[in-house]
Amino acid sequence: MIHETIDLKTHFPDLAETASLTSYVQDVSDEIDPADRRITVLVCPGGGYQYTTDREAEPIALAFMAKRVNAFVLRYSCEPSRYPTALSQAAASVAYIRRNCGVYHAHPDKIAVIGFSAGGHLAACIGTLWNDEILRPYLGNAFGHNRPDAMVLCYAVTLWGEKGHASSYKLLLGDAPAGAYERLSLEKRVSASTPPAFIWHTVDDYGVPVENALYMADSLQRNGVSFELHVYTRGGHGLALGNDMTLAKGHPEQDNPHAATWFNLCCDWLKATL
Repeated sequence: MIHETIDLKTHFPDLAETASLTSYVQDVSDEIDPADRRITVLVCPGGGYQYTTDREAEPIALAFMAKRVNAFVLRYSCEPSRYPTALSQAAASVAYIRRNCGVYHAHPDKIAVIGFSAGGHLAACIGTLWNDEILRPYLGNAFGHNRPDAMVLCYAVTLWGEKGHASSYKLLLGDAPAGAYERLSLEKRVSASTPPAFIWHTVDDYGVPVENALYMADSLQRNGVSFELHVYTRGGHGLALGNDMTLAKGHPEQDNPHAATWFNLCCDWLKATL
């Protein structure tokens, strides 16, 4: 197993702040297929841009690894850091994985980003804003190599406004003018160059309204971008894997076998799409 933590600023010195990127990669073996090149996911845990939760970090990576999918967990900068710090770190992570695909037995054209809640906002940011000029100063000659080939949005924050998650936006943008908030309402930033998406949410999500998923899917449809959408009736917010591996203390509703089907559906979608 290749399990190491990378200091991103070592490889991208123009980043404003460093962030750690931890690999969960099955090493190759002559007994299997030493030439194997795998799908890779970049995992962005949630936490409202206040912190990155453990529940949506290593357990997610290990679950993907068990499916022969490489995983990297990004512990990106949160409050008091402001936009575009976390976005630049996510962009650098995609570029780092692509640049080192031989080391990690990764396929360079099969790199997906997966995010949960506010981490889903970050995943959707790198999916929709990967070619934004705001990233060029941080990436140097890696700019343009940071586009993910797919994005997975798990009860993701994507909207600013009545149906959005105001506290995530406030911690991300602080005292920025109103226009900056509107520009990061990501259903407005989808284009034909946005990668395909797998989206799932629950109807009774008390933290991030289901409209975040529905409006994003509608925008993808209008821009001709392939997507798969799953909306579960019950489960609340923050399900992670939806089983006892990621069950939050005091939240028995998160052990939800029905909503937990998202993970296998996602793995099937990744393998069919990439």
